[in-house]
Amino acid sequence: MKSIFKINSIICLLFISTYSYAQQDPMYTHYMFNTLVINPGYAGSRDAFTVTALHRSQWLNYRGAPITQTLTMHTPLRNQHLGIGLSVMNDKIGPVNNTTVIADVAYIMHLSRKSKLALGLSGGANIWTAKLSTLELDQTNDPLFQTNFSNKLTGKFGFGAYYSLERIYVGVSIPNLLENKLSKSASNGTILYNYEQRHYYLIGGALMHLTDKLDLKPTTLIKVTDAAPIEADFTASFIYNNRFTLGVMARTGDALGALIGFQITNQFYLGYSFDYSMGLETAHYNSGSHELVLRYDCMSYEKRQIHSPRYF
Repeated sequence: MKSIFKINSIICLLFISTYSYAQQDPMYTHYMFNTLVINPGYAGSRDAFTVTALHRSQWLNYRGAPITQTLTMHTPLRNQHLGIGLSVMNDKIGPVNNTTVIADVAYIMHLSRKSKLALGLSGGANIWTAKLSTLELDQTNDPLFQTNFSNKLTGKFGFGAYYSLERIYVGVSIPNLLENKLSKSASNGTILYNYEQRHYYLIGGALMHLTDKLDLKPTTLIKVTDAAPIEADFTASFIYNNRFTLGVMARTGDALGALIGFQITNQFYLGYSFDYSMGLETAHYNSGSHELVLRYDCMSYEKRQIHSPRYF
């Protein structure tokens, strides 16, 4: 049992220890369906009212492992130059829970008949809760784990640029410009639990027609932050008859995975992915990570089908 408690403590220390500098944002295998969470310039880009729900259970059978849910919705407005969105995320790891609510607005410039450049801003708040005293420790009376906090608010503001053609897209973003300190006063002074790090994202993708019924969709997501290795996701998805999707994913220094999806109707898409840690300490203690995504597209104001971009 001690080993389990040690693992639980390691997870907590990785994410809330004093002056922790590392990758802090949740990871997603379905990042290509969850773009609004990291880039506000994506708001309104699908020419439809789009709602996407995602659930990720990371490191199955690893006690205290991350569990993340996101719900995003966005739509263009009637003047064709504005898009708005809303993102809600709940991220839990060990005794720490973070709920984020973000509003997005994008200004969309039509550079040509088929190309658009959108500049987006986002703003909202993180709501932190931590029940550190519930952890069972090898060393008791550690002051870092004796002070709980709930409904701790920190602001969150971001920026993103998103350029798209009918079959190509690329975007850059900083979803959190602020680097908040998460601290609480205690009897022995102020305890600093976490120091939010600014993350930088680069996304890109394309659609290639291989045959009349088979398409290839390569995508990538690159994440950069201080004092952590650059992390990149590379995914290749094959789409058959505009309905079935089968893909493979590689995450540098972390995992390999597979994706499968089905376009149930013109409005509903359902996808599942599985990825497995490779070469990490955690690989010995977990059974992989699972993800489910469901997307709904409502018709645009012009009451036509989605054309640009169709698959992004």
